[in-house]
Amino acid sequence: MEIGSKIRTIRKRKGLTIAQMSEQTGLSKGFISNIENDHTSPSLNTLHAIAAFLDVPLPYLLLEKKEHMKVVRKAERVYTSFNDIKIEHLTSQSGLRMMHVELPPGASTGEAIAHEGEEAHVVLKGTVLAEQGEDSVIAEEGDSFSWNASVPHFVKNIGDTEAILLIAVHSEKGIQ
Repeated sequence: MEIGSKIRTIRKRKGLTIAQMSEQTGLSKGFISNIENDHTSPSLNTLHAIAAFLDVPLPYLLLEKKEHMKVVRKAERVYTSFNDIKIEHLTSQSGLRMMHVELPPGASTGEAIAHEGEEAHVVLKGTVLAEQGEDSVIAEEGDSFSWNASVPHFVKNIGDTEAILLIAVHSEKGIQ
């Protein structure tokens, strides 16, 4: 874990000096320098003081690099299709996925399916029928709906034009 370099980067990004940090936290300049150069491991109390000075949550300082922000550039997006539905995968995280989905008139996700997690849908264009268990709704442009995905569900474009949805899926295991 590279806590020290993370602290240094945040401090410099905020335009703060080691002297300012020393004065506000009560830590010596030499000790702060050793922390920032990863020559010493600070205690939780010390990290708490540093996090408060930098105005960042303490857990952020403890995140592994793989847990930091992930960026998927437009040119790097993955595209798939299913039942004539075009799916553009906007994120790369397994626990939280976001997709831009295009459904031609009459297209649907097929038979009702169920999987672990939760889903949220925003209709960006068109009209869709959304069903989950005994519930059903006709959703139009600007409408949104969400559900526990462990209950069988499906979405169908019931309009005369293409329907476009933004879908977010959260699952501890990712989507199957």
